[in-house]
Amino acid sequence: MTKLRILATALTGALLAAPAFAADLKIGLAEDPDMLDPAQSRTFVGRIVYTAMCDKLVDVSPGLEIVPQLATEWAWSGEGKVLTMKLRSGVKFHDGTDMDAAAVVATIERNMKMPESRRKSELTSVESIAATGPLEVTFKLKQPDATLLAQLSDRAGMIVSPKAAAELGANFSSHPVCAGPFKFVERVQQDRIVLEKFADYWNKDQIHFDKVTYLPIVDSTVRLANLRAGDLDLIERMVPTDVATVKGDARLAQAQVVNLGFLSIYVNVGHGPRADNPMGKDKRVRQAFSLAIDREALNQIVYEGTAPAGNQPFAPTSPWYDKSIPVPTRDVAKAKALLKAAGYDRVPVEMLISNQPIVGQMMQAVQAMVAEAGFDVTLKTTEFATLLNEETAGNFQIARTDWSGRVDPD
Repeated sequence: MTKLRILATALTGALLAAPAFAADLKIGLAEDPDMLDPAQSRTFVGRIVYTAMCDKLVDVSPGLEIVPQLATEWAWSGEGKVLTMKLRSGVKFHDGTDMDAAAVVATIERNMKMPESRRKSELTSVESIAATGPLEVTFKLKQPDATLLAQLSDRAGMIVSPKAAAELGANFSSHPVCAGPFKFVERVQQDRIVLEKFADYWNKDQIHFDKVTYLPIVDSTVRLANLRAGDLDLIERMVPTDVATVKGDARLAQAQVVNLGFLSIYVNVGHGPRADNPMGKDKRVRQAFSLAIDREALNQIVYEGTAPAGNQPFAPTSPWYDKSIPVPTRDVAKAKALLKAAGYDRVPVEMLISNQPIVGQMMQAVQAMVAEAGFDVTLKTTEFATLLNEETAGNFQIARTDWSGRVDPD
């Protein structure tokens, strides 16, 4: 499916309430993750859970460099078509089995071949992977791929227990078994995910909590209220309107950074019958929609200045950010002219959005802006995981979706 990125902003917020090292760390999530299977999942919030549960072959440092995790070193050869990785010794999966070369091969092949896998496109350059030693694997590529290490720093590189994967198959998410610092205990959909410290974790001395509980709370006001009441220790993605409240509460601390991802509106331009509409068929209509949006107004009105307008897929902190690209400015007259040239006075559009309050506020503002140019937008709200499924099925015209980004520009 071809998608048009029209709007891009970036914002991540996190809050911590004392005590910082409680035995049970309770984290409030902005939504419920989809599947707890690295091969099948695709939500940003799922990555938060995976950070505690599933170690990867390599990780990304705060300086956006690829660093060791389950792989301790690696080398390229064969004119960039062979990647050899040495693996960390003594690593155990949560079921007590060994994390070794055979396990890495099994995981990568599962990611490449399992019908339900969403990692296939991330590993298309891989011709084969083999265990070339008890703790060594070798990737052979179809062609050089500079992005492979970045892919292996995310879900494609999260190594899972071959024993559990074989037993559970596509239902692995019901009881995931990885090699991270915390092991799975239970999940109640839309209520909680509970993990407990893994006693045999290879780096256990750096883990300071006995248990982590994730609580999906979509309403940001309720999330913050739970934090202030002491029912949560941490919340992610604090909304800008809560900043003043947090700063005025001495019990709370705030951390805010620009992330690698962006907020965006995707257009269905060729995925099934729902693409058969003016937005999907004529780029002039899409251009008009983009021109009707006042990005800086959204930043100030909805995000209170904390989400600078975007103009490309890369955040200003990325080494790939191009300062010469201007941020699109609003031009209603030009938008109307483009619609007229395309043969329309007004264009009806259905926009699919998640049920997060901040998303609704943002899209209501966009709805009002584009109406002035000739767009009649109907907002259809759903739970985020459902939204992703609808996009995959092509059951949408346009959709407001986030992309959490990657360290590599490709």
